[in-house]
Amino acid sequence: MSELKLTSNFGPNLRDEADAFYAELIAAQASLNDEQAVDWLARLTLILCNHIGDRDVLRHAFALAHQARHD
Repeated sequence: MSELKLTSNFGPNLRDEADAFYAELIAAQASLNDEQAVDWLARLTLILCNHIGDRDVLRHAFALAHQARHD
């Protein structure tokens, strides 16, 4: 089983790369209304989950997402 990577993984200049990725993520949804954005995020999530493919890693990510919501 693979481990879920919890440290930043956006490149050698972590802060700038993470900020650039966040800007790209927001820009990709800019022309969408709220309902379209929710659908887009769901499709993106399924695509990335399929890419990861390791159900144990995905379950760990689900648990962390739930935990973060309640913190």
